[in-house]
Amino acid sequence: MSLPAPAPPVVARFERLKQRPVSLSVRGLTKHFESPRGTVTALNNVSFDVHKREFMSVIGPSGCGKSTLVRILAGLETASDGEIVVEGIPVSGPCPDRGMVFQGYTLFPWLTVKRNVMFGPMMAGRSAFTAESEAREWIELVGLTKFENAYPHQLSGGMKQRVAIARALANQPRVLFMDEPFGALDAQTRCNMQSYLLEIWKNVDITIVFITHDLDEAVFLSDRILVLDANPGRVREIVEVPVPRPRSFDQIADPAFLATRKHIEHLIHPPGAEAKESFPVLKFSAPDPDVV
Repeated sequence: MSLPAPAPPVVARFERLKQRPVSLSVRGLTKHFESPRGTVTALNNVSFDVHKREFMSVIGPSGCGKSTLVRILAGLETASDGEIVVEGIPVSGPCPDRGMVFQGYTLFPWLTVKRNVMFGPMMAGRSAFTAESEAREWIELVGLTKFENAYPHQLSGGMKQRVAIARALANQPRVLFMDEPFGALDAQTRCNMQSYLLEIWKNVDITIVFITHDLDEAVFLSDRILVLDANPGRVREIVEVPVPRPRSFDQIADPAFLATRKHIEHLIHPPGAEAKESFPVLKFSAPDPDVV
């Protein structure tokens, strides 16, 4: 399937993107797990580059290794083979130059919003005064100044994730990894958070790698989308999103948006492909002939 030809300004944007320095380089990334049935390959020879200030989403079918990939990139797990380099420095473990935001709410419940955001800078050796001043700037950026003295249990789900983003950015990482950060939110809050994230990304010198299973979310947020195959996880295609920036939800009905979404859907679920797994059907009552 061919996508509509991007408008000239969009083509120019991609050309400018490719001229930027590479923030994240992944080469031959492979991950094996040992199981009772033998060795399982979760990721196989994954290679791609992410350019400075790019927003790249990673999407694919269940079991393609999206979360495993991002945990390895963040240094939280080790690869079986391959190389990961962030701005010239090989990844060998967790480091402040790589931030991470998870799907679950990972705030310290005994600390206020301000203290949660201050935690990273203080651990890096900044004084309490400096850490507090910086934390207030990040809290203002995510729109939670009025809640800086609130505790996590007093916040909504979306507000907690905004604090988590502020806490990750307070360490001033070069690359921010986000593992389905809005997956647990209701639809309206999720849309709001997507808009918040784009506004934050516009105002911060940061490269984002965003894991999601939501096609609309991937197209709405991204410059490019890395599509993975499953069993084992490997690069199927890297799709350039021809939807102009700045983005708005009105664009969801645009032909370029719909064509990109359809193309990715066909990559993940090819037309006519049979399901690889079958599930047993359990009957708890006699079938009703009026129910189709």
